[in-house]
Amino acid sequence: MDPNGRTAMTYRVGVIGGGQLARMMIAPAVELGVEIRVLAEQEGMAAALAASAVGDYRDADTVLAFAREVDVVTFDHEHVPQQVLRALVDAGVAVHPGPDALRYAQDKLLMRTRLQEMGMPQPDWAAVTGPDELAAFLDAHGGRAVVKTPRGGYDGKGVRVVSSPDGAADWFTALAEDAGGGALLVEERVEFTRELAQQVARTPSGAVRAYPVVETVQRDGVCAEVLAPAPSGSARLAATAAEVGERIAEGLGVTGMLAVELFETADDRILVNELAMRPHNSGHWSQDGAVTSQFEQHLRAVLDLPLGDTSPVAPWSVMINILGGPSEGGLSERFAAAMAQHPYARIHTYGKEPRPGRKVGHVNAFGADLDDVVYDARAAAAFFQG
Repeated sequence: MDPNGRTAMTYRVGVIGGGQLARMMIAPAVELGVEIRVLAEQEGMAAALAASAVGDYRDADTVLAFAREVDVVTFDHEHVPQQVLRALVDAGVAVHPGPDALRYAQDKLLMRTRLQEMGMPQPDWAAVTGPDELAAFLDAHGGRAVVKTPRGGYDGKGVRVVSSPDGAADWFTALAEDAGGGALLVEERVEFTRELAQQVARTPSGAVRAYPVVETVQRDGVCAEVLAPAPSGSARLAATAAEVGERIAEGLGVTGMLAVELFETADDRILVNELAMRPHNSGHWSQDGAVTSQFEQHLRAVLDLPLGDTSPVAPWSVMINILGGPSEGGLSERFAAAMAQHPYARIHTYGKEPRPGRKVGHVNAFGADLDDVVYDARAAAAFFQG
């Protein structure tokens, strides 16, 4: 045993960010014999059970002090500034995913540029610095397009469908007032038949393993449901999605979990929409529906351990997000009734106070009949709404 009180075989993983993704890494860490520590943004966050420090992830000194106590640093979100990430690497800290990969998740313009260089399928897009450039793009794409702020958007934030430059006027004003300048990302409005997600795990030594491609259902820009594997999916679709995910993971040097959000079009094409370099909402089904959950897999990957089997444990798995929570009372008051009526459903909550639109938990169900599994998951989740 060393002076810090651990045996030679103990791994210490530090997670920056105290949200629900960090919270859901705790149980598999315990099962693997891994010590997990969390740098939370404030007291009482979802991952409070493992929060060994509270501080500002944008402050290099705070993050470096936290990193000195662990073997590897990973993330609950992609918002840690590049200068902080570089300071960690310069100090000899193992950071997974590293700054060279994370910059593509942090900046959508960089992502689009790099994916284009790699020949990845994606919507037509452009960087626009003013209303005239946006107007030209709209004229060339049927008069409607999707405008995104390159940095900081998630769950529908920083995304607008526009039919004239006026729809992004305030964003252009903000760009003009920013001494650093910059551009907005504009993309063609894809006529897709459904949204998919492909998850891939990659280790620092280069081992890669893909999960089944899943269908995601969005409501108001937020993931509401996930069906695994994607219903009516051909072998060709599954192989193509896995190949896209694996090529992106390798091409960007991702270490840990990667989620590639995709559009499926009426003519059977898939186009890359967004990337997330961490466990992702589209993979929550794997907690109960796969041999190895995305949370255990992420820990294995960042520690460069052998990756686990990604096979489903049943023909179908469904995840339903609990959004907002009950209008009166807390989530805990609803557990008994939900459990009694739906004993096969797996209920996961995040220790968050209910608030309109907030992700406060999710329900997983799995089984042999898709309709039965969907019903069970939706009905159990309904106990925690309204």
